[in-house]
Amino acid sequence: MKMKNVLISIPVLVALVACAGSNKTAVVPPAGSSQVLSAVEQSKLTPDKVIANLKQGNQEFVNNQLTLKNNPERVRNAVKGQHPEAVILSCLDSRVPVEDVFHRGIGDVFVARVAGNIVNPDILGSMEFACKVSGAKLIVVLGHGSCGAIKSAIDDVELGNITGLLSKIKPAVAQSKADFPGEAKSSNPEFVEKVCQTNVALMVKEIRKNSPILKEMEDKGEIKIVGAIYEMASGKVEFLENI
Repeated sequence: MKMKNVLISIPVLVALVACAGSNKTAVVPPAGSSQVLSAVEQSKLTPDKVIANLKQGNQEFVNNQLTLKNNPERVRNAVKGQHPEAVILSCLDSRVPVEDVFHRGIGDVFVARVAGNIVNPDILGSMEFACKVSGAKLIVVLGHGSCGAIKSAIDDVELGNITGLLSKIKPAVAQSKADFPGEAKSSNPEFVEKVCQTNVALMVKEIRKNSPILKEMEDKGEIKIVGAIYEMASGKVEFLENI
């Protein structure tokens, strides 16, 4: 009887040892974990690995496989410090739930939000903090379909401080009109999509142009700066890595 108990316990023991060993080499805490990313785990990440993590998380979002991430224990653990994978510049739009879109939780990503996902000195300073100080490996400029800021820029809307904000999107509108074969109006979804993609590409270039710190980090391979488009109807994110 005792021998039977030993035989049963050995596979269990092996499984436990394997599990413990896998935890030592894990780069990102598993879905639903109460643990936040540690400095050691963050240091093992590469920009390409973070892109892969975000793509996987987005696929889980599309497949309705989200897990509970922000439990009370994780909130308490996050008080000790933060070592996120990435910083994501998103639009203000309430229909773009950034952390859910990439299946991330507290401590996983920095998120900056502003209408039209535009770049300004405050956003650049925040990105420099995220990458140079806090160790994030990736910057994502995330545009989205049916963007109200993009449509307003196309329509030349002028209203209070919105006017100045939209002026930063106007170069994307002008550039898109130059080679767009169809009707260049906000009522044309294809033109809105074209301006959205152009705006993301221009904002990526703005980051490289106006932040020598981030440009140097990218040149050294320490980070990557990429664009992406979120399609609200499907929930799918398309990465624009070669811009």
